[in-house]
Amino acid sequence: MPSLMSHPLFLFIVSFVAMSIGAYAGAMLAQRQRELADDMRDDFNVVQAATLTLLALMIGFTFSMAVSRYDQRKNYEEEEANAIGTEYLRAGLLPDTDAQRVQTLLRRYLDQRIHYCLANDDDGIARINAATNQLENDLWMAVRNVAVKQQTPVIALAVSGMNDVINTQGYTQASWWNHIPLTAWSLMLGIGLFCNLLIGYGTSGQIRRNAVLLILPAVIALSFALIADIDSPRGGMIRLSPINLISLSQSFGSN
Repeated sequence: MPSLMSHPLFLFIVSFVAMSIGAYAGAMLAQRQRELADDMRDDFNVVQAATLTLLALMIGFTFSMAVSRYDQRKNYEEEEANAIGTEYLRAGLLPDTDAQRVQTLLRRYLDQRIHYCLANDDDGIARINAATNQLENDLWMAVRNVAVKQQTPVIALAVSGMNDVINTQGYTQASWWNHIPLTAWSLMLGIGLFCNLLIGYGTSGQIRRNAVLLILPAVIALSFALIADIDSPRGGMIRLSPINLISLSQSFGSN
């Protein structure tokens, strides 16, 4: 199920087929039953409207969750770029040899962070994470060795900046792992299936075999696919471009 949610196009196809089957199953069930009486029709319309309203609320809340997560990833990417850029400047306060080493490592670290945002395959992401962890260790040891020898406020400023670089990477990593819960997807898919079942059951005889029954499944499937696309930073068409990290890398190249 989690892999399904990370592929919006596949989710659209699966949900559209499932919702369509539900709609036509409801229509076939209605054909086997006698027409609803007027008083029962009123009660049925109330249940149908309430179920559709609940589905609309679920889609709206889930869409809001996906957008907030997307905005969070953008904000952390910006914070990470600012932290790396600030530490690059603070590294100039270190002794010359140490300053050059830290700035060289920061350039390599920045490249790995850009690669992480643009990567798609699991193997590539694993290699990038391993290289990132190693570079973080090297960066921390570089400023730590200087801080042990020279415990001054200026050196402490460089150490604090390196701490921010490592922390922001952790925040970014967590935001990319943060997705809409599987239980929310399951509940929304279940409600959508029941809605289409009720729509098919409540249609009049002349349109029970009509393509009109495919309209609601298509709309719901498109909504699900859009939510999944926004919620998945790697699997859909809506991607988060690391524009701040790329801009920072270009500024390093011009120095």
